[in-house]
Amino acid sequence: MLEATCAPIARKAKCKLECITFSNLVVEAARKVDATILIRGLRDASDFDYEMQMAGMNEAMAAGVQTVFLPASAMVRPITATLVRQIAGMGGDVSAFVPASVAARLKKKLAR
Repeated sequence: MLEATCAPIARKAKCKLECITFSNLVVEAARKVDATILIRGLRDASDFDYEMQMAGMNEAMAAGVQTVFLPASAMVRPITATLVRQIAGMGGDVSAFVPASVAARLKKKLAR
């Protein structure tokens, strides 16, 4: 879903975007696919503190992999995946919180 939503942005910026899953360290996964940037979203100060610690450790393990922080806008700051799943799971409308394609997939998944 992330690739489908963000691919047009990546193409416009002439960047390669690839979403992967992994069960080892993020820096090991980054090395495996020759990634040089980790993008991390920040909602609040607690996210920042945690992410800064993680970025420091990642840099110590893989100096060639940089972490870029993207702060959330005020409008989306309170939105979390957990809350969206809970709202959808209780039959609520999540279309104000996620792209239309994501809302449709959640609805389909929860209809099973």
